[in-house]
Amino acid sequence: MLAMQYSFTLPADYDMQIIRQRIADKGHLMDRFPHLAFKAFFYACRDGGAVKSRDNLYAPFYLWHHNEGLNAFLCGDGFAALMNSFGRPEVTLWSVWHAELSTSLSVATTATREIVPITPDQDLGKLPLFETEKTIEDVKSKGALAAIAAFEPVSWTLVRFRLWKDNYSKGLDPQYLQAFDVGYIALSDALHAHR
Repeated sequence: MLAMQYSFTLPADYDMQIIRQRIADKGHLMDRFPHLAFKAFFYACRDGGAVKSRDNLYAPFYLWHHNEGLNAFLCGDGFAALMNSFGRPEVTLWSVWHAELSTSLSVATTATREIVPITPDQDLGKLPLFETEKTIEDVKSKGALAAIAAFEPVSWTLVRFRLWKDNYSKGLDPQYLQAFDVGYIALSDALHAHR
């Protein structure tokens, strides 16, 4: 599995209703996209929304079962239209250690993402197991609707991504944290059946 995200930082006075409307109009087009587990349409606002952000952001997050879907999306018409509207973003990819998903992803209203450096002294043999256990605990005990642990070995970072029904950031390090509002969750066939 691969996790993927790109982000657009928008001007401070940008009308974020434009982003909300874009999500409302286009979100469903990603439902049942081949090889996609889910796409979470994220945004963050300086003013308003369930979470407060330093910047106005549009930052969709994807969980892919196979890279064929990722390739088809990035080289397809939908992404070309996005680039025509906002420019070509830098796309970050993470190799997934574990993804724990509930069947009720579509009720998510907020998300958290922590991007944490993997230091040279960390045991790469033990780190995936530790992060996997955290994902399972966050879904089973803390109420996360999705929990993903993944890493990126170019800059040596790990990502902890969570979907929540309500705003949740208790115990998360603000140094590495970005919270988002969730506009829509596009689901695979398997998950769509539970919507």
